[in-house]
Amino acid sequence: MDEYIKISPDILYSNRIEPTGQSVRKEEISRDPSSFQKILEEKLDNQLKISKHAQLRMSSRNINLTPEQVKKLNIAVEKAEKKGVRESLILMNDIAFIVSVKNKTIITAVDGPNLKENVFTNIDGAVIM
Repeated sequence: MDEYIKISPDILYSNRIEPTGQSVRKEEISRDPSSFQKILEEKLDNQLKISKHAQLRMSSRNINLTPEQVKKLNIAVEKAEKKGVRESLILMNDIAFIVSVKNKTIITAVDGPNLKENVFTNIDGAVIM
């Protein structure tokens, strides 16, 4: 009952297609995800951020920055950074900003009426624009 038929390996592989040596390859495109990440980080690092505290202060004091003022603030931060300043007071028109130069973040903002008799601490430089 247990009869088996022996099949030669030649029969099993006789219809096999032999490779020609040429393979079809997809066009290789350099897609280095780290290069995109680097570009994104550079763009984000160069933009001045506003902390939540500063947003609240600016909102409560009705301080609205124009694109031109933001540009001036970025220039002031760059100047402070070149001088090695870490925490800066930036005076622009009748508004004072405390900025973390290292993090490129506005920490707080004070407008004209609130500037009188104010003491700014924990700064190591000032930029007047």
